[in-house]
Amino acid sequence: MTVIATIDPVTRLEGHLKLEVTIDTVNGAQQVVDARATGTLFRGFESILVNRAPDDAPHITQRICGVCPVSHGLAAVTALDKATSTTVPTNARIMRNLVLGSNFVQSHILHFFHLAAPDFIETPGIQPLTPGWKTDKRIDGSIRDKVVRDYLTALNMRRKAHEMGSIFGGRMPHPPTFVPGGLTATPTAAKIAKFKAYLAELIPFIQDTYIPDVQAVGGVYSDYANIGRGHGNLLAFGVFDLDSTDNNKLLARGRAQNGSTNIQSVDVAQIAEHVKHSWYADSTNGLNPAVGVTTPTYPKTDAYSWLKSPRYSGQPYEAGALARMWVNGDYRGGVSVIHRHVARALEALKVAQAMQVWVDQLTVGGPVYQSFTWPTTAEAYGLTEAPRGAIGHWVKIASARIANYQIITPTCWNASPRDSAGVRGPIEQALIGTPVQNIDEPIEVLRVIHSFDPCLSCAVHVMRPSEGAKIFTVGHYHGEEEIYTHTHDDGEVHSHGHSHGG
Repeated sequence: MTVIATIDPVTRLEGHLKLEVTIDTVNGAQQVVDARATGTLFRGFESILVNRAPDDAPHITQRICGVCPVSHGLAAVTALDKATSTTVPTNARIMRNLVLGSNFVQSHILHFFHLAAPDFIETPGIQPLTPGWKTDKRIDGSIRDKVVRDYLTALNMRRKAHEMGSIFGGRMPHPPTFVPGGLTATPTAAKIAKFKAYLAELIPFIQDTYIPDVQAVGGVYSDYANIGRGHGNLLAFGVFDLDSTDNNKLLARGRAQNGSTNIQSVDVAQIAEHVKHSWYADSTNGLNPAVGVTTPTYPKTDAYSWLKSPRYSGQPYEAGALARMWVNGDYRGGVSVIHRHVARALEALKVAQAMQVWVDQLTVGGPVYQSFTWPTTAEAYGLTEAPRGAIGHWVKIASARIANYQIITPTCWNASPRDSAGVRGPIEQALIGTPVQNIDEPIEVLRVIHSFDPCLSCAVHVMRPSEGAKIFTVGHYHGEEEIYTHTHDDGEVHSHGHSHGG
């Protein structure tokens, strides 16, 4: 019997993702035979930025997402640095790395313990961990008790990573210190010492708790080392500059086709955004983001998502920690649900240990900003990585204003709908063949989705309560209280919460 199951919205991720899966019996067992991923809200930041001053871009684009604002800020300032032919001082490059690295660590901890682990373990029957699906919860006894305890410890460790990022970011999320030409923060001996103190707590947690817990879950759910592969194409834009050349990075730029260990280069001219199955004008189909256009068209025949479909040389590519670690040669165990979690845990340690080196390279009293003159016209792009994958900003400046701005987020790569050739996006393809024990509780589907850590807050919520009225609000932060951290002039870190109220 063929059953179509719809999960709307998918919980334990940011934003509003809808997944429709078709489940049928194949060789005597129920499994997913088709899938459609839908971004249910319009992303309009590209339109908001037109005609604004170029230096508005880092601050506005950070509001796309409370999960990976640092990545948007870095992509924006990188594009503007290139547009102005500016080389930022070494201190600024390092502090940008430290703020982004802090964001990586907090996001990786959050992803496994608070978003993905409840798919594998039976959590205590208390709010906010209830209600929960009971199907196929194999982990029990001491492993289950340890992961539950570590879930609670991870809340505190994630907060510490947020506070660590705010030392040089000024505030987390949405650090205001990222500006074209450098950073507005200055390194002091006190800030450096405080940053190192946080790392001294976070690194042992990653080594002794995070990585062993991922390995323990992977050992019990060893079948998920072969579930959720998808196309096997992996793409990384590269991240954490080690010098001013844009060529030497902690995690390199590159791509791998069909799980190959042959790493190929990335040519941004080969990127095109398909919209045949997206709610955008067909006239904008197949454009490179340098000349991309965002023209909403709703309703539209055969369209089912507000996400465009980025393709590289016509092929879908998966982005994320596994792609980065694969391209860099740090982890090539396989492409699957469990391998995504293992790669992410190992990357958290790699980034945290690298920050130990970088923070000691800061020069107290050294320059943090390089002045420049805004050009009347320019075109540039900034490529970097968010915790969940490759991110790119393309900017065109005319008459000293933003004439066009295009953004490709990691989740546009991963959760994209079918392209012009009818080829599924990475998450859609990864779901094909996934076994489902109980069609009323398709927990197996969630495990595949969550392994990509989709983030749909890269959307603007548009409502029209009356004709001619538009209300824009940015998506809530993982359905929980958003914690802002910032530093005062005394160098102390302070935190306060902001409830989005759903």
